[in-house]
Amino acid sequence: MRRSLVRAAVCAAAALAVGAFAVPAQATATANRVVYGYAWPDGAGHLRIVPKSATFVKRKGFLGYRLKPVAGAREVRLGYAKAAFGRVTVACDLKETEGRVAVDAKGLGRTACAPADLTAALQRGPAPLRVEYRGGQAVKVNEILVDKWPDPRTGRGTIKRVDDRTVLFASGGKTYKLGYSYLTSFYRTTARCGDGWLAGRPVNAGRDGLGKKSCTPADLTRALKPVKHPVLAQLRWSPETGGIDEVWEVFGDA
Repeated sequence: MRRSLVRAAVCAAAALAVGAFAVPAQATATANRVVYGYAWPDGAGHLRIVPKSATFVKRKGFLGYRLKPVAGAREVRLGYAKAAFGRVTVACDLKETEGRVAVDAKGLGRTACAPADLTAALQRGPAPLRVEYRGGQAVKVNEILVDKWPDPRTGRGTIKRVDDRTVLFASGGKTYKLGYSYLTSFYRTTARCGDGWLAGRPVNAGRDGLGKKSCTPADLTRALKPVKHPVLAQLRWSPETGGIDEVWEVFGDA
């Protein structure tokens, strides 16, 4: 009887000891998560990013990542107002690396910058990033270099405005959420860049119906803003980065 009581006491003590060092469920639930991908601005102090698989690539003169699509990956929206931001450039205000990079042994940007610098980077187009986040807030954001920038494709479909830098592009039975930047070209069929979508005679349309008049991304924003329905367009775009290089207004039936 005494042996049984002693054995029970030992087992109970062991159980208590294990319980004392067990990680609470809520602690694991609040652990930081990491996402790699091409980020776009999504409102003041926020970004959106579709998770990609990331393979570290190390070769002579290059430390970076190879990003590939993940089937079924869903877009993540994160605030970054209090996030630490590391750039691959040697200074925070540079638009490009200019041949000099600042990355650590893991290929992560190591020039310490502010959230405002991240805002500026996102305005320039798709930004390849590693984002560490908790809940809906980014904790640490690092620029990364990509092994190979995805090749764009050209396709025709309809676009519908989401906001001043984002559209929904429907083509081939699929709908893509795409962003554009100050580098995006816009070609119009109209007489003036500031005209409404397909307004007036198509004086700048080619035989294929594509616009020929070179205009700015701001003109694209102005043209789409009052339009409540999808409009026909041709895009040079990348499904991997979610970015648009060129937009052609199309004269024809949508």
